[in-house]
Amino acid sequence: MTRRFWFVWFFLAGAVAGALRAESVAVRHPEGVVRGFFVLRAPDGSILGNGDLIQFARGGRVTSRLVFHFRDGSLHDETAVYTENGRYQLVSDHLIQRGPSFPHPMEVSIDAASGRVTVRHREDGKERVIEQQMELPSDLANGLTLTLLKNIDPDAISATVSMVAATPKPRLVRLMITRGADEPFSIGHASYKATRFNVKVEMAASRA
Repeated sequence: MTRRFWFVWFFLAGAVAGALRAESVAVRHPEGVVRGFFVLRAPDGSILGNGDLIQFARGGRVTSRLVFHFRDGSLHDETAVYTENGRYQLVSDHLIQRGPSFPHPMEVSIDAASGRVTVRHREDGKERVIEQQMELPSDLANGLTLTLLKNIDPDAISATVSMVAATPKPRLVRLMITRGADEPFSIGHASYKATRFNVKVEMAASRA
């Protein structure tokens, strides 16, 4: 049986410190081979770029790569490897962002098991490397946001997961996910419903 999930989600930036409890997301719909195509739009509806998602499962691990090519030549390329033994758990994440859409281009690598985070960025025309040992929680969502959204308990009003953000120094933030209403949309003559999620970013206490 084929299941289709459609999501519209937004990031609302915040800077509120707190001690909120993170909630790892249980596996409701196991992942497998996926090929998806995305259109990235600005709030006014204009197209910013196109995305390509390739995912496969092998040896108890799922590898998911999402690439966005922007019309201004910018690139967002992220590859996440994770397990889904009852609950989703990140193994590694590799993110590349460069081009005019990213004023601070960088490359970020996360090894979740060892807690090693490496950030490569440019400062004053020179490449800088930050290597940091961090205490990473088991609910880390880097590269997994879309997967986690479609697995949130439909009876849950909200959920919380963690994420490593590079500023360029890596630090932990929390994603406060709130479920909104289902909204109708159509592709050609086919009609669907999308679940809207609001995602608020909150600063977490440092675990470095």
